[in-house]
Amino acid sequence: MNTYKITLLAVLAALAIVGRYFFVFIPNVQPVTSIIIISGLTLGPIAGVLLALIISFVSNILLGMGIWTIWQTVSWGIIGIISGWIGKFFPRLPFLYILLLSFLSGYFYGFIISLTTYQISGAFWPYYIAGIPFDTNHAIGNVLFMSFFFPIINYLIKKYRMTWIDVK
Repeated sequence: MNTYKITLLAVLAALAIVGRYFFVFIPNVQPVTSIIIISGLTLGPIAGVLLALIISFVSNILLGMGIWTIWQTVSWGIIGIISGWIGKFFPRLPFLYILLLSFLSGYFYGFIISLTTYQISGAFWPYYIAGIPFDTNHAIGNVLFMSFFFPIINYLIKKYRMTWIDVK
């Protein structure tokens, strides 16, 4: 991994952390999942997982650390891996499918986070069902953030990709 890619991951992480902090007043609406999906699709699964680790720990230093941090890291890491594989096998994925991936990732994230309650109390289904409106907020927010960020970030990554190849 060269310095350009590391710098890009740092900028994406900062964007996601600031975005998460900025939208904290709207339950489960933050740009984190969308940015992890974009990094996975364009930079690969390792970049998606690294971004998930950085974002979950640094943003939770600001917003509150707890047992849920582990599950946030796991869920965002899995989303980064899945989007990275999708980006490798389908490099020209239609934008509608990317939006569908970001929408479904909101519900997947909520499912994994619900395992936190199961780990602590043993009650999974009541917590998961009660959280579906929040997962819906997350899914809709992902689509909105993806609609805004994907064209910009994808353009910039493609524009500077040749610079990364030349520097190696």
